[in-house]
Amino acid sequence: MRTGVITQKLGMSRLFTEDGRHIPVTVLKLNKVQVVSTRTSEKDGYTAVQLGAGFAKPKNVSKGERGHFAKAQVEPKRKVVEFRVDEKSLLEVGDEVLADHFVAGQKVDVTGVTIGRGFTGAMKRWNFRGLEASHGVSISHRSLGGTGGRQDPGKTFKNKKMHGHYGDERVTTLNLEVAKVDVERGIIMVTGSVPGAKGGWVMVRDAVKKALPKEAPQPASVKKAGAPAAEASKEG
Repeated sequence: MRTGVITQKLGMSRLFTEDGRHIPVTVLKLNKVQVVSTRTSEKDGYTAVQLGAGFAKPKNVSKGERGHFAKAQVEPKRKVVEFRVDEKSLLEVGDEVLADHFVAGQKVDVTGVTIGRGFTGAMKRWNFRGLEASHGVSISHRSLGGTGGRQDPGKTFKNKKMHGHYGDERVTTLNLEVAKVDVERGIIMVTGSVPGAKGGWVMVRDAVKKALPKEAPQPASVKKAGAPAAEASKEG
């Protein structure tokens, strides 16, 4: 099990195939994704890598976080996420994960926080059809209907689909295909839509329900700390 990566959603675009078809894609950017810390079975009871992405001004980072980044000798990060990995897939602190960690045609699972839409009615939130436009219905055309009151059962059950806060939830979309990878610009393009707003943080992992392609770098495609920009390591 390899590590995932932290990306930022830039928006949607499209790619044209040789036969003239166009494929809608979401553009995800890797912004200096580095290993900040590691977890080992001997010390922590499990194995994982902690990645950081983006740049945060030191004044906006707590004293404890500044010490954490200073120990790793990496610049303060805006987003820090931990990914579970196998022992053989552990990376070194300071390594930068590159875009060709994923290969074109590979299936990935993408996790993001959906756009928050505030308080909405049941028709918008749950796609209810509403009440009749006539036949005695007055004013209540967009109401959700009965919710289980009166004598039996005499209450509204928990988790009943009703009006309320819509969106702003962590959602994972499974088995999206990597359409194209641009290492120089640090960009991954995946087919279809991805949860979240433009500029939002999106986590990309190898698909759990699909086999990992043989050409995928093991344990990762990384640039070692202090290495020249053009020098990258595809271990394995």
